[in-house]
Amino acid sequence: MSVVVPARNEEASLRACLESLLAQVGIEFEIIVVDDGSTDRTRAIAQSFPDVRVITPGPLPPGWTGKNNAVAAGAREARGEWLLFTDADTVHQPGSLARAVAEVEQHHADLLSYSPEQEVHGFWEKAIMPVIFAELARTYRPSDVSDPRSPAAAANGQYLLITRRAYDAVGGHAAVATSLLEDVALARAVKSSGRNIFFRFGGDAVRTRMYRTLPQLVEGWTKNLTLLFPHPGRLALLRLLDFAIPIVGYTVALSAWLAVAVRFAFATATITSLFMLFLLRRIRQAHFPWNANVLAFLGLPLFSYLLLRSKLSYKRGKVSWKGRTYAGESVPVAPIS
Repeated sequence: MSVVVPARNEEASLRACLESLLAQVGIEFEIIVVDDGSTDRTRAIAQSFPDVRVITPGPLPPGWTGKNNAVAAGAREARGEWLLFTDADTVHQPGSLARAVAEVEQHHADLLSYSPEQEVHGFWEKAIMPVIFAELARTYRPSDVSDPRSPAAAANGQYLLITRRAYDAVGGHAAVATSLLEDVALARAVKSSGRNIFFRFGGDAVRTRMYRTLPQLVEGWTKNLTLLFPHPGRLALLRLLDFAIPIVGYTVALSAWLAVAVRFAFATATITSLFMLFLLRRIRQAHFPWNANVLAFLGLPLFSYLLLRSKLSYKRGKVSWKGRTYAGESVPVAPIS
């Protein structure tokens, strides 16, 4: 197996990622870190591990995204029959590499992708991340993605394991070079070729903290949300309604109670509480801790804001990510199958 880790200014997380990978047992593997023009200590950290190969990708070809250029360079250097593309902010559970290969072979798939356990800290991460991942769970249902009879295709680029044969057959990351959502684009190419995907929540295998600051979170989801959801404007309105309905419902119930309309107040409060329980049940599908699930109600309008911000960025034709700016019109938004 070859493990390819693209890294651009990842000094805060890369060491933990590499330590968790080097501790893996039960399978032979190599680790390739692709230093994608880092200006911090990323390269020095990677080079401090003697068993890690550190390479530099070639110049960014016109139209390519930085990550696609990096992972494609790593794939060219890789010698394994299996390729694992995993982000520098991931931490891998003991024995997970060997178990992943056994699992993908058990399901007769050419591509396996785990959605990692998301580590969240502070108000903004706890409020926003559960809402987004709950929506992802509804849009990209693992049971549909893993069903060969369904056209639905998805993958999480934080953990994407694919056979070399399948990767080369669909053209690898070169085939999706312009996409800022390369994981889903690659999964669609794999499934369109008649090959199978296995996709599931993989908290038992890998965890990650995607964003460590609010500006990182805003920039990252601005890049992704319009590509992930086919109708961001409509979805933003629906989530705003989810936020407004309980506020209006409990306000009406309180007003009725103060006006001694006890039965009406009780009925309104009961219906509103049932609606809140429905929201909480939906949020819980995203596998976040209870305190994040509670704060997620406050994340609903924030999610709507990010959806609209993402839509506007692509409409203007300018999307920023990690110090690079991409033309939105060169990143086609493919409809979700």
